[in-house]
Amino acid sequence: MNINPFDLLKNAQKIQEQMSGFQEKLAAVSATGSSGGGMVEIDLNGKMEMIAVRIAPETLGDAEMLQDLIVAAFSDGMGKIKEIISREMGAMSGGLNLPGFPGLT
Repeated sequence: MNINPFDLLKNAQKIQEQMSGFQEKLAAVSATGSSGGGMVEIDLNGKMEMIAVRIAPETLGDAEMLQDLIVAAFSDGMGKIKEIISREMGAMSGGLNLPGFPGLT
């Protein structure tokens, strides 16, 4: 397979431009993780920051259960955010495999 280094440079520049735009998109991306059938919900943005937490009043009497539900809801939300980022990065790279870049396979 012949690879033209100039084509690689053009593609790298294009990806760099897209990455700049992608950083801006991350702020607009959000996902909600939930656990306990919706007893705990956590909203995360594309920068993997927690932006909201909702806790059902009935969970407040059991601290240990509430702690577990919070961890589970956060993990669920992070999985969703990572999936969104992976999908966006994959679309942006055209399926290009770049080791060391999260979300690229």
